[in-house]
This record gives sequence, C-alpha cells and structure tokens, in this order.
Amino acid sequence: MCLTVLNSETILAQKNATEAGTFHVEHPTLLNLGFEWSISGDENRNASVDVQFRAVGENQWRDAMPLVRIGGERVFRAREHLDYTVPGGFAGSILNLQPGTEYECKFEMSDPDGVQGKSNHTIVVQTRTEPQAYTGGDTIHVYPADFFGSREEPNATGILQAYYGAGLGDWSVVWEKTIRPGDVLLMHAGLYRVERLDYVDPMMTPFDGLMSLTLKGTPEKPITIKAAGDGEVIIDGDNNHRLFDVMASEYHIFENLTFRNTDIAIYAGQKNVAGAIGLTVKNCRFENVGAAVWTEYAGSSDFYIADNLILGRDDRFRLIGWGGRPRTPDKKGWPEPLYKSHLMVSYYGIKIYGPGHVIAHNSIAYFHDAIGISTYGSPESDPERRASSIDIYGNDCHLVNDDFVETDGSTHNVRVFKNRGVNAAGSGYSAQPVFGGPIYFYQNIAYNIPKGAAFKFSAKPAGLFVFNNTIICEQARTEPYSNAHYQNNLFLGRDTPGKEIMAWPNATDSYSSDYNGYRPNKGVKDQYKWLAPSKGGSIYDPEPDDWQTFETLAEMSAATGQETHGMEVDYDIFENLSPPNVDNIYAVQHAMDLNFNLNPDSKPVDAGVVIPTLNEDFIGKAPDLGAVEVGAAPMKYGPRWLTWAPFYR
Repeated sequence: MCLTVLNSETILAQKNATEAGTFHVEHPTLLNLGFEWSISGDENRNASVDVQFRAVGENQWRDAMPLVRIGGERVFRAREHLDYTVPGGFAGSILNLQPGTEYECKFEMSDPDGVQGKSNHTIVVQTRTEPQAYTGGDTIHVYPADFFGSREEPNATGILQAYYGAGLGDWSVVWEKTIRPGDVLLMHAGLYRVERLDYVDPMMTPFDGLMSLTLKGTPEKPITIKAAGDGEVIIDGDNNHRLFDVMASEYHIFENLTFRNTDIAIYAGQKNVAGAIGLTVKNCRFENVGAAVWTEYAGSSDFYIADNLILGRDDRFRLIGWGGRPRTPDKKGWPEPLYKSHLMVSYYGIKIYGPGHVIAHNSIAYFHDAIGISTYGSPESDPERRASSIDIYGNDCHLVNDDFVETDGSTHNVRVFKNRGVNAAGSGYSAQPVFGGPIYFYQNIAYNIPKGAAFKFSAKPAGLFVFNNTIICEQARTEPYSNAHYQNNLFLGRDTPGKEIMAWPNATDSYSSDYNGYRPNKGVKDQYKWLAPSKGGSIYDPEPDDWQTFETLAEMSAATGQETHGMEVDYDIFENLSPPNVDNIYAVQHAMDLNFNLNPDSKPVDAGVVIPTLNEDFIGKAPDLGAVEVGAAPMKYGPRWLTWAPFYR
C-alpha cells in the first residue's frame, strides 16, 4: 500500500486554487444582463473573471466590469434570527444595453494559483422588450354597469364577466366561458365600482370585493386588460382590502387604467403560497391606495411595472417618519430602532420579490416606502427563486416616510439607477440587508433626508457598488457592511449639528473609495469616520476604539490610502442649489424647484474615473462626479407620458 503525504505548502496551494462550478445566466431585463458563477477554493481571494461582450453581428468586443468576487461574507441580524454566509462565487452585470438585442458574452476566469474545471464561457443572451398586447386574439368590449348606449360585440359588463363568463351571486364562481391566451379586454370609459355588499353586484364581485384573475397567458400571447381610448377607465375598490388578486396568473397586461380606493390594488404573490409570472402594469394611475403592486413570492418573475402614477394616503404636506421613545442601547452603545413609525395608511407603492423584474419611470408619493424588494430573509438555494437581476430606474419619488428605494432581501445583480428622490423621513436608498450582491446604485439623486442616512446599509449587507450619485445628505450610518465600493459620487452635508459627512464601516478587507466629492458640515470636527480590519480579518461588531476619525479628507486619505483622487467641495459646484432646511424637519421640498446641474467650471467636472458600461458616454475629458453629466440630455424621471409638473399635486 502506498500513502501520499501532502506537505503544508501543497495543502495551501490546493485551498488557494479555484475550482469552477455552475455558471448561471440570470433573467434578462430590457437594459441589463446578470450572471453568477459558483466556485470553491480561492481562499486567498485572488481569482478574477474578466468579461467582454458584443452585439451579435458586431466584430468588436467591448469590456464590461469584471464579475465581483463574493463568498464568506456574513449577513446577520440577531433580532430576527437571521444569520447567512454568502456562498463562494462571482456575480456581476453587463449594463446599459439595448432592448430586444442578442449579445455574445465572454467570461474568462483566472487565478495565479490555478483553475480547475471549465475556466471560460461564451454564451448568447437576448435582452427583453416591453410587453405588448397580442394582435391576433379575440377582443371583448367591456362596459361599466351604468352604461346604456349601444355596445360593440362581443361585450360584457365588468371585468369578471368578460374574463370568466361568470354570473351573479353564488354563480360568480361558475367559470364556463373563460378567455384564452392572447385575448384583449378592451375597457370603455366609465366608473367600474365594486358594489361588494350587493349580492347581485353588476360587477359580479364576491362579498369581499376581490377580483381574482387566475388564467395563464404566454409571453407571445399575454392576456391584456386595457382602456379602449374613449375616456378614463376608473376601477374603484369601494375601500376593500384587495382589488385584484393575480397570484396564480401568468403574462397579464394592465394598461391605461385608473385604480383607486383599495388597500392593495394588484396583489401578485404571498411568500410560500403562490405568485405571478410576467405581470405587466403600465401607463396606469393609482389613487388613494395602500399599495399599488405587491408580491412576496420567490417564484414571481419578470414583472414590468412602468410609467405609472402612484399616489398613496400618507400626509401630503409634511414629513412624519419615525417617532416614539428609543429602546435601551445595547452593551456597545449602538441604539436600537425606534418603537413607532407613522400611522400605516399606505405601505409600499411597489413591493416585489423574485427574479427579472423591471420597475421603471414610475412617479410615487405619499407612502411609507416608494419601491421595495421584500425583506424576505435568507435566500433560497434555487437561483430561479431569489431576488436577482432586477432593474429599478427612472423613478420619481416624493415625500415618503421611510425610504425611496429598498433593495432589502435581494441577492445578486440588482441595478438601482437614474432615480430621483426628494423628501424621505427615513433614508434614501436601502440595502437592509443584501445577500452577497453586487447591488449597483448609480446616477441616483437624493435630497432632503433629515435623518441623515443617504444609503441605509444595515443588517450587515454584502456587495454594495455606489457610483456617480448626487446625494444632498450625510452618509453617516456606522453599522458594518462587506465588499462596498464608492466612486464618482457627490455627498454634500446640510450642516446638520454634530454629524460627520461620511463613514466607511468596512466589516471585511474588501473595499474601495476614490474619486468622490464631499462637502463637510460646518462646525463639526470629525468629518470622516473609518473602520476596516487587517488583511484577511473582519470586524462585524466593532468596539469604539476600532474606529478612526479625521477632520479633513486629506488626513483620511493619508491614513487609509483611500480617496487619493477625492476632493472637498461646496454648493457653488451647482448652477443653483441650496441645502434643505435642517431647522424644520417637517418641511417639504419640491423637485421642480431644485437644480442638480453642475456649474460647468466647477471642480467635479471631468474629475471622475471611467467605469465600463456605466459612464463611458461622458462628455469632456473624463466623467463628471455625481448623477448629472454636464452637457448630457436631461433625464426624464417618472412616467414618460406625464408632461405636466409637479405630479404630486
């Protein structure tokens, strides 16, 4: 018998070599593609994956950002018994592509210590297009109950009769004549009000006023419910709890409709129960609702929620936010959350979970949160049942009592970009937590956040990429996070008493921060706070002595090696912008009064660094800092059909 004895160097080399595992293509969106690649080994974390791509038919390859090395980061919060360790691998996105286009994508893994298994992949993936009604199906003309004119054939009174052929009272569940994939319910102008307490309600709704839509369309032949174009179609829930339940449906389109007077307008999924696939809600208006669109089911996928005006029930004239008495601080002095928030009359404008969703160009006001990914808990192992490859962009968020956008509960390749948020009583953009990332926050605007937390990175999130944002608020949260990177941002303080402008609470040794601009708060000595472990270490529960504080950015840079190209700025970098009033925390600012354009002669112009696929279309010598490039076409926030301003009045 022959025994092989391995020395310590051989064992270490085996641990440091990378073994390539499963390569996974995430659900494409209209503008972006996401990828995951599992690995084992690479304990010294020096493996990398280079990415190139080109449209099919083109000759020239383009560089994308490398995939992000993930794995080993701990994401936890004891109060909810949450404790998750990110599996080893790589993940990342190719950004800013064209809809409906095939792309050839090439991935090359390398490791100085060696790669075992398949080290390269070349694949073809097509981006999605905006869902449209099928033109070859039947059209059913739908009329309100009080319509007495001539009707086009075939016709029905109300949605349920058109959808199921259902009857009145007990007969409302006798579905003997349902529509088919590709059919269109063409809704004519009028008020479709749920008379839920009427046994023979002409709208044929049951006692609770809930219209449950359970049929299955297909990607090529969706079931479409849309306005006929002869006037406004108003669907009124008569203050019921849920207006539509679509959580057993597939590929439905709601278009050009008005929903009002209900707690949840379109309910599309409950955790561990059921969800919807391919739901589209576009060019619609929501009024006096507690939530517009909601799913928390892991298998819900490929929603397209775009160009909607969504108005909740919260106070329209002042920020209320969180109140009540703080709990007793823990042993390290970190405060617990507050006992109470405002009265919960409106929750999320849009809340989703699952892969492949697109939430774009919505205007949302008067909710607790405008847009959120469900705080789902530890992600499931099946990549088809996780919050991944989600795009949230072009949205206009006004007056929310917590956060503009929450990516809480997401895993990989969530892209939050080109959104504008004004007035948030909690935080601006949230990751509480993220289970590995990358989560990309880029080219967003945030203004008037009295609590002083532009990005709520809490519950130990991992994989945070913050690029080219304009933030009129401090980034002063000090709960540790992992694998966070900042470039080309502007953080301008509001002279909040005693508040630093920036804190970097790095739990692990994977971090970077450079090419950012900061406006310190007047009268504050310690403007910058820094936390980072030694090489290979981690600090998830820091002691006060673990922190370093600095009065100037130059001092911070000299001590940490970060921000070697960073700068300190003031409000004169803008054409005309002043900070919000910190003396009146209830005051409401209006986006139409705010100008986030840079002064063309200011220091942040041409002071950034090029990030592949993200800001390569810069004007001048280099990208500008912040969300708005000098000379670029104005960004359209909110519904593209909404041409008057402001939307929230």
